[in-house]
Amino acid sequence: MQNKRKLAKTISKIENEHSDYETILKNAWKKNIGSAYRIGITGPPGAGKSTLVNQLALQLSEQNLKIAIVSVDPSSPFSGGAILGDRIRMRELALKPNIFIRSLATRGSLGGLSIKTQDICDVIDSFGYDIILIETVGIGQIELDIVDASDITVVVLVPESGDDIQSMKSGLMEIGDIFVINKADRDGANSLAINVSSMLQLKQQFKKIKNYNIPVIKTIATKNENIDLLLEQVLKYKTILKNNNNWYLARKKRVENKINELIFSRVIDNFWTNERKILLQDNLNKNNISKNTPHRIFEKLLNIK
Repeated sequence: MQNKRKLAKTISKIENEHSDYETILKNAWKKNIGSAYRIGITGPPGAGKSTLVNQLALQLSEQNLKIAIVSVDPSSPFSGGAILGDRIRMRELALKPNIFIRSLATRGSLGGLSIKTQDICDVIDSFGYDIILIETVGIGQIELDIVDASDITVVVLVPESGDDIQSMKSGLMEIGDIFVINKADRDGANSLAINVSSMLQLKQQFKKIKNYNIPVIKTIATKNENIDLLLEQVLKYKTILKNNNNWYLARKKRVENKINELIFSRVIDNFWTNERKILLQDNLNKNNISKNTPHRIFEKLLNIK
């Protein structure tokens, strides 16, 4: 429990960009992180993602594994913090010593994930967790960020998604490594499963790994139905990743993304000198803004040494 409290405090420092922020991340990377299996759970609102995550975590916890759940919530319009609905729903899990739960706020991120999610997952990894379940906010957008943050992406749909499946095929349909038709006791579940399977067969480019057939699994999370089958497929995918060198490639991609993020941040910080800030505001005042274009102002800014 003490280790959980320490992890929680560390994550808070990252979220709030504490003065120790960079040191924390550097120390995490020194621990040769990369062992944790990062499972992304995404899909439209109301698909039952939280219940599904709850059931997966319960079954994983019985395998003597350390499980972390990162639930990305919509930001509170008042405080900017996470709305802690997922924590309330996961009280049973929170009592287990090998399960850690954290809610994060999106804080305006458009990809369904908090900007700090990957950094937080790195820290969780450094604390020795075996599995990290990442649940996206489910805001109905194409949540492509989850692909970069996780090793496997599980897309959760419900029978009512059938009407929107055509619009989804260029978004969620492209990122899924496993598709789940949750609330499968509702009308339309079978037809949706067939529809999704047919689309996946036609769109071979969706496959990230050659000769891997993307499964479509029907579940009823509230009744714990077929969760064991889903878990079996999720764990099987980890073996496939390691056998195909994709385990390494996913980590290589995350490191590259982090380096690019650091470069971008450093370049922006160095670029905006006081002189450039003054010049920008001068060119944007009422008297000058109509005389300039963004490209012209850009050229002026570049000419300042």
